[in-house]
Amino acid sequence: MHVDLASIAFWVIAIVLVGASLAVVLQRNIVHAALALIVVFGAAAGIYILLNAEFIAIVQVLIYAGAVTILILFAIMLTQHSMGRNSNPFSTQWWLAALICILLGGGIIYAVGHSVMAIGTATSPVLLAGEGSGVGGTVVRLGQLLYSPFQYSYVLPFEIASVVLLVAIVGAIMIGREEEE
Repeated sequence: MHVDLASIAFWVIAIVLVGASLAVVLQRNIVHAALALIVVFGAAAGIYILLNAEFIAIVQVLIYAGAVTILILFAIMLTQHSMGRNSNPFSTQWWLAALICILLGGGIIYAVGHSVMAIGTATSPVLLAGEGSGVGGTVVRLGQLLYSPFQYSYVLPFEIASVVLLVAIVGAIMIGREEEE
């Protein structure tokens, strides 16, 4: 059996990921749970790096480990006076949650083990960067998929998503201004 550095790194990151995930769920102090969530997001970014998805890893760190976790911590700190110190008690239905997790994990393992994986070919419109693709890294390929005028492009869905986000931001500002008055 040949063990390479990538396999060792995967198992170390996976153990940290599972341990931190359990800490998020089992911590009684919600601030400590939110801090363990940062470790979860960092470990997930490490898995993405092992998969050669550097752009997704950077987005994971910037958006989730940075912005989302800080937003959660601010929300916790702003509402801390209305909650007790240990505001994340163990649920009385932990056995039901454990059963659902085991069934979901088994279903995922079965689906991955018994399904046919779709692999991009040279003629498919969504060709991932790799051997024989002739393009640069994943960021270059993502840019080509988003904005290419010569093949199928995701420009329209991208622009629709940006308009929806703009409407949500304007709506949040309007609701916030109404509550001030």
